[in-house]
Amino acid sequence: MQIDDRELLNMFQDENKRQEAFSLLLKKYQQKVYWHIRRMVINHDDADDLVQDVFIKVWKNLDNFRQDSQLYTWLYRIATNECITFLNKKKDKLNVSYEEMAEKLGDSLNDDNYFTGEEIQKKLQQAILTLPEKQRLVFNMKYYDDLKFQEISDILGTSVGALKTSYHLAVKKIENFLLTSD
Repeated sequence: MQIDDRELLNMFQDENKRQEAFSLLLKKYQQKVYWHIRRMVINHDDADDLVQDVFIKVWKNLDNFRQDSQLYTWLYRIATNECITFLNKKKDKLNVSYEEMAEKLGDSLNDDNYFTGEEIQKKLQQAILTLPEKQRLVFNMKYYDDLKFQEISDILGTSVGALKTSYHLAVKKIENFLLTSD
């Protein structure tokens, strides 16, 4: 049964239906949120932990959701912020630059038992990891999640024009990476 977000939110307001509403929300969004996070942090276990953190925050804050944006936009914003915080903490803990951190994530692709992609997929992931954080986020949301620029704008709080520029720069960098790495 696919339930629309407004019904889900109405159910959540009812104390007797809160658990069921949250279960439906998980069923509807957990996999999408997982892959959004996974593409940023690469590691399956880290992604799993972050998904739990995201949905704990959702559970605690769903009552306060004002519905001035779409539910999935709000979920993606929480997931994106969790990713950025996680990656910054990891970078600081390892005392490395963003570029070195991206390189470590790229190296971890080779050791990841959960990565089942072909060689071209691995190359694409390595290319994506060379992008600055914002370009990576924009590329992943546009390319993998098929979000519209306006939706990405709502999630990241950046203008549509700036997002289009970031996306096109990211595509050029990825193309360049794929053409020059053999």
